[in-house]
Amino acid sequence: MADAPSDDLQGMTGVFVVAERSGAPVGCGGMRIVDATTGELARIYVDAAARGQGIGALIVRRLEELAVEAGLTRLRLDTRSDLVEARRLYARLGYVEGSRHNDDPYAEHWFAKELGSGQR
Repeated sequence: MADAPSDDLQGMTGVFVVAERSGAPVGCGGMRIVDATTGELARIYVDAAARGQGIGALIVRRLEELAVEAGLTRLRLDTRSDLVEARRLYARLGYVEGSRHNDDPYAEHWFAKELGSGQR
């Protein structure tokens, strides 16, 4: 998986990762830093031909690793109601549905996860 070029996560405002198979992109995802302890996942996507193979989980876990490296203790995200598989993925990875945390007009579900030992 390729990460945006940055060995030093201090001072960054976000990161974007691309999952590849045989040199071709099959998925991607981003994380923006909201504040000193919170990051927000965005644009998690897996190509339709590569779905069901665990790539989405790999992308989210890599973003979680980068969040921890950046000193974040919490990740949040939002999604739409029609993205049923995505909501199942987030729940399976320990994200808990909760209250609205933004005013995105397309968001219908809001999730968060506390990052810590043994929560991956």
